[in-house]
Parts: sequence; C-alpha cells; structure tokens
Amino acid sequence: MNKTLKDILDILWYVVVFFLLQIVFGAILGVFKLSLGMTTIITTVLSSGLTIFLFLKLRWTPVSRSWMQTRPWIVLTWSVLLALGSIIPSERLVEVLQMEMPEQMMKMFEEVMKKPIGYVVIGILAPFAEEVVFRGAILRKLLGMMDEKRHWVAIAISALVFGLVHLNIPQGIHAFLIGLLLGWMYYRTRSILPGILFHWVNNSVAFIMFHIMPQMADGKLIDLFHGNERMVTLSVIFSFFILIPSIYQLNVWMKRAK
Repeated sequence: MNKTLKDILDILWYVVVFFLLQIVFGAILGVFKLSLGMTTIITTVLSSGLTIFLFLKLRWTPVSRSWMQTRPWIVLTWSVLLALGSIIPSERLVEVLQMEMPEQMMKMFEEVMKKPIGYVVIGILAPFAEEVVFRGAILRKLLGMMDEKRHWVAIAISALVFGLVHLNIPQGIHAFLIGLLLGWMYYRTRSILPGILFHWVNNSVAFIMFHIMPQMADGKLIDLFHGNERMVTLSVIFSFFILIPSIYQLNVWMKRAK
C-alpha cells in the first residue's frame, strides 16, 4: 500500500477510535438511566482511560523521556503563561462572532462542572487523552507526510480536526485556535508534554471560574466584568501582554526536534 494512503487511513482510524470508544461506553451507560452529566463523566473516564492506554500501548503515540531529560523547565513555564494569555482573546473572538453552544450541551457541561469528579474529566483526562490523540498520533502522522516547509499545513489540518470533533461551533473555534498553538509546540519539541500542560491550565481555569462565578456558566466575559465593556477590552489587551511574550520566549527556548 502507498505510504501516504496508509498514513491517511491511520489518521482516519485514530479519529474513529477516539469517537467509537465514547459512543460504545455512552450506549452501555444509557441503559442505566443516569443523568446526562453523570453519564458524560463516566463515559469520559472510561473512554479517555482506554484511549490513552491503547494509543500508548500500540505506539500510535510513541513516548520517550528524551525531551524531559533536557530539563525544559523554562519551556513548561512559558507554556503555562501561553495558556493563560490565550483564554480571554479566544473567548472574546467567539463572543464577537455571536456563537453560542447548543442548550442541551450547555446543560450537560454545567452538570459535569458542578461535581468534584468533573474536574478529573475536564482538567485531567480530557487534556491528556486529546493530546495523545490529536498531537501525539494525528499531527505526528501529518508532519511525517509533508516536507519541512509545509509543517504549518500539517498543524492547521490537525487543529481543524481538533476543532471539528468538539461538535459545536463555539468550542470548535476555541479548539482550532489553541490547536494551532498546541500543534506548534509539538512540532518544535516532538513532545506532548507542553501541550498537556497548556491544555490542563486552559481547562482548569474554566472549571475554577465556573465555581467562583456559577452565574457565568455561559462563559461570557461581559458577565465576569459585571457588564463593563471597558474592562472586557482591557482584559483582552492585558492578555496579549502575556500571550505575545509567551510566544516569543517559546520560539526562543523550544529547540526543534529533528
């Protein structure tokens, strides 16, 4: 079989496995008549755990200690700051485009967020599983299919796939944008660890903000700043003072893996 065709089929298979595990566990749990939120939590725990196990065990996502042996603490620190700097600009863009999550999905997320175990799903398992699949497996294959000068094409395609699998436009836009940053970090380091850390910070902030201000479950910045548009604008500007230096510093400190 032609190698390019095989790589494309591998990528499609990775996406199918990612979805199939969720569908199968969701269908099984549907028999027990649990609430939507609890069904989502248990489904995600089981499907994410099995996803991580399969992708690592079958080496669809190869792992190595070599990058961590370089002691990349500066890169990891700037990855955290990059995540913090990207949250508000991305959310503001979604608001400007007037995109809203479907009501049923919003209710499901609210129910998941309310439960302490929801953090295990949102803050830990989801970041780990998604980085294993979308950067460690899918982007790795895409980068191998393309020449060095077209690496941004591979990153953009992986980010687009990452956005589409969220199955709703607001989350999809946010996932696409951070997918570009996550893909860039993976391309430069060939490690999923910076992406996992970034992803963990991004999701943890969402979980923390929900518990600090449950009334802003829809995630609108205007609610966070009590209707003050000026403060919203200043928060976006302040975020860029974190985001841009983070990108610059990561560009300096991340050594491209050969």
